[in-house]
Amino acid sequence: MATMQVDIVTPEESLFSGEATEVFARSQEGEIGILPGHQPALLALTAGSPVRVRPTGEQEQSFALAGGFLEFRENRLTVLADGLAET
Repeated sequence: MATMQVDIVTPEESLFSGEATEVFARSQEGEIGILPGHQPALLALTAGSPVRVRPTGEQEQSFALAGGFLEFRENRLTVLADGLAET
C-alpha cells in the first residue's frame, strides 16, 4: 500500500509525524482528501475543522486545529497549524 510522510505541527509542539495512507482536511475552498501521489497543493485550513489522518496500520487520528496551512509536494504532507482549536 502506498504511503506518504505526514507532519502536523504547531508553534508549540509536533502533533503527528509518520507514514499515512490518507489525510482529509477542510480548506477555505472546501473538503479535500489527499492520497500518496496527489498533485502539489498549498491550502489555507478552516479554523476549528478537524484534520483526519489514517496512519499506516493504525486507526484514524483527528486533530482540531485553529487554522493554518497544508502543503503537499513530493509525497510529503506538512500542516503548519496556528494551534489547537478551543473546545
